[in-house]
Amino acid sequence: MNTMNILITGGAGFIASHIADAYIQAGHNVTIVDNLSTGIQKNIPQQAQFFPIDIRSLAELEKIFTAGNFDIINHHAAQIDVRKSVTNPIYDAEVNIIGTINLLELSRKYTVKKLIFASTGGAIYGEGIDLPADETHPINPECPYGASKRTAEVYIELYARLYGLNYLILRYPNIYGPRQNPKGEAGVNAIFIGQMLAGKTPTIFGDGTQQRDYVYIEDVVQANLIALRYSKNGTYNLGWGIGISVNEIYQKLQEIIGFKNPATYAPPRAGEIQRIYLDSQKAQTDLGWNPQYDFVTGLTKTVEWFRSNPNWYG
Repeated sequence: MNTMNILITGGAGFIASHIADAYIQAGHNVTIVDNLSTGIQKNIPQQAQFFPIDIRSLAELEKIFTAGNFDIINHHAAQIDVRKSVTNPIYDAEVNIIGTINLLELSRKYTVKKLIFASTGGAIYGEGIDLPADETHPINPECPYGASKRTAEVYIELYARLYGLNYLILRYPNIYGPRQNPKGEAGVNAIFIGQMLAGKTPTIFGDGTQQRDYVYIEDVVQANLIALRYSKNGTYNLGWGIGISVNEIYQKLQEIIGFKNPATYAPPRAGEIQRIYLDSQKAQTDLGWNPQYDFVTGLTKTVEWFRSNPNWYG
């Protein structure tokens, strides 16, 4: 594969920093923009060029595009907190919709070859009706975050029709692994691991039977590597197609860590989806993507990383 100039938005975050590492290892030139609102600078690979800017600022972004000569935009910067999207939907829309339009406008103006977009399976489909959900599942977001991500998808599809922009949309399940923020609002695995390793008893909201599809970070990185060389436009779910409950996560982590305390239970959070897991048959057929890390293996590797990096997030 020829060396490419790649802009990664949100590259100081958990998922995109791993993708940045992989792109650099594959020999590409990587530029990262991140406003560090949730990402941290130590996640950024030293070989990447870094600009601490916000994707809502078109003028600041354009300065980078004028010099970057980008072949690919890998767009991971987002407002991902479901509860924040409910309390502050305007901010959510500014980041997830206006920020995406800024990138699309600059991609058009500076003739970027392709945009790879990190979308969401769970929040776009809403409560699972026909599970595992494939890409034809009804679009039924139950929070502004899901609505803003779907709107961004629609704009990407529109720019493909109007301007010939190539794109690949990846609808993510719940992703976990090293560098996930244990103090953040998303990522039950990291939160539970951080608390258990500190000797604190985690709280489960609701009865713990709610199910999600959990994919290890390295499998998501592989999908983003495949996206560089896949030539067609499309939207693809990633996932195992298996629902894992919060209670199961707690039990598995107890076994891996040796944590004895039973969970504390609290009332369910308003608007939380009970069950969603994703059918990735289309990605397997078209992209040749198959997840490799089963849940226990991925969880064990994640615990090992947190044990080795106890102060990563301070």
